[in-house]
Amino acid sequence: MRENPDIRRTIPAGAKVHHWTAPDGWQLRAFAWPAEAATPRGSILFQGGRGDIFEKYLEAFHHWHDQGWAITSFDWRGQGGSGRLTAAANCGDIDSFDSFIADLRAFYADWEAATPGPHVVMGHSMGGHLVLRGLVEGAIRPDAAVIVAPMLGVKSALGPFAERAARILGGVGDSTRPAWKSNEKPYTTETRANLLTHDPDRYADEIWWQQHDPAIVTGPPSWRWLIQAFKSMRELAGNPKLRKMPVPVLALVAKADGLVDAKAALRIVPKLPDARIVSFGKESAHEILREEDRVRNRAIGEIDLFLAARAQRR
Repeated sequence: MRENPDIRRTIPAGAKVHHWTAPDGWQLRAFAWPAEAATPRGSILFQGGRGDIFEKYLEAFHHWHDQGWAITSFDWRGQGGSGRLTAAANCGDIDSFDSFIADLRAFYADWEAATPGPHVVMGHSMGGHLVLRGLVEGAIRPDAAVIVAPMLGVKSALGPFAERAARILGGVGDSTRPAWKSNEKPYTTETRANLLTHDPDRYADEIWWQQHDPAIVTGPPSWRWLIQAFKSMRELAGNPKLRKMPVPVLALVAKADGLVDAKAALRIVPKLPDARIVSFGKESAHEILREEDRVRNRAIGEIDLFLAARAQRR
């Protein structure tokens, strides 16, 4: 059954949008929606992908909040409402993915101390990559984790030479300049909408929020972001700690994903000692949780089953 679209374009009553200060003083825009139940089910920290804003996931937040979960999220440094690291106002830049992990580590510590358990961390796309990296490096240690269309590799016509090409091209001039002009993926005939979801109404929600507050719009990544993304993905894939990471993980993977490399996820996630993969075919584009109902409902159902089994109150 399709959710009421109004909940996708309204900050819920009882939720708070605020700013959290990182240890270095950087301001990150955050969302906090405490559980209303007398005995909370637990707490979920949900992190979006490159260029995302937490408003895109309000529909999923409503679902989990109705089940008694407290919901928290923040926009990654340099995108959404968390400022910019380059003079190009809409360009998503980062000096190193280590900075993302530092923010995640510090935010998680504050969040875990202030919210009821069990604690669950979820991440979509770049957020999925950073959640998994944070788990493997011990920056976070929740009771369970969910990664959705995780960015463990990216689709590129250059294949294994993509990182080298990015370093060469990004090394010419200012590496904080945009790597391309528009869209989620350069040199493609597919529209941004088709790359993300088959559901035009849910895709329109993001556009509505961007028009509502143009300051949160994040466009293409910088060359520096691209170079650092390749570096972080390569190092995570080769990290021997993958095989020892104890947190149970559910991975939702769209095999027809036009942005991230599903094959990389299907190769890397099985290295984890406690992981389950749920795959989707051509019915799903990149944003599984914002897909048509038949995809989204299955994904939400799989997450609910996983949480019921692996995120129990102690």
